[in-house]
Amino acid sequence: MKKLKTILIVWIAIYPTITVILFLFGGLLSEMPLVLRTLTLTGVLVPLMVYVLIPFWSKVFCSNN
Repeated sequence: MKKLKTILIVWIAIYPTITVILFLFGGLLSEMPLVLRTLTLTGVLVPLMVYVLIPFWSKVFCSNN
């Protein structure tokens, strides 16, 4: 059950974040070569996930344990 909760937390954090980034910057990103586009997207997404989103959602879902 713990792995399922972790999967859910990561998915809830990553899906809307990628969607918002692509909505806001998709036009700019689409002009970049694929390697540079994924480097930029992951360069923003990974630190945001590690330092902000995963800790936030972990507290939300695990605060009652």
